[in-house]
Amino acid sequence: MVPLSALLVPIVVAAVLVHLASALVHMVLQWHRTDYQRLPDEEAIRAALRKSPPAPGQYMFPYHADMKEFKTPEYQKKFEEGPVGMLTMRPSGKYSMTAPLIQWFIVCLVISMFAAYVAGATLPPGTDYLKVFQVAGTVAFASYGLGTLSQSVWMGKPWSSTIKDLADSLLYGCLTGGAMGWRWPHAM
Repeated sequence: MVPLSALLVPIVVAAVLVHLASALVHMVLQWHRTDYQRLPDEEAIRAALRKSPPAPGQYMFPYHADMKEFKTPEYQKKFEEGPVGMLTMRPSGKYSMTAPLIQWFIVCLVISMFAAYVAGATLPPGTDYLKVFQVAGTVAFASYGLGTLSQSVWMGKPWSSTIKDLADSLLYGCLTGGAMGWRWPHAM
């Protein structure tokens, strides 16, 4: 067993590598730019939402309070007529990337910490690089990516976007596994 305190350097290195790789994926490669589309007549929809602006949060339309309401003919008619969707509202005002980037780095640290914890709890000092890479990388991949599957299943996220998220997660898992294997403590 390797204590988490002995893995602080690879935890931070992994988080930094993933944060940088994420920036490259989104700003240089830009392969996620097609994940979102413009609404038809966006300005009319924005004007309608400004008339009665929803508070920041998640919304579903048509909305049903419970499964009993969901089964009513009136609700089913709304579902058939459409539109059907989910909407996430953020606070209005000037947008800054600072807070999301800080939060993303914290997420990277937390995932790296869990990958290090699992690897440290299951592998002894001196374990071969590839074995550390396998364990830590698998935990990181699962942490970064598998949650996105439920968004396609339940929220209607396009599967093409989920596939790209999984590819990102594979990259992030490899970087995390690589950092853990590179800085894994030697046998004493």
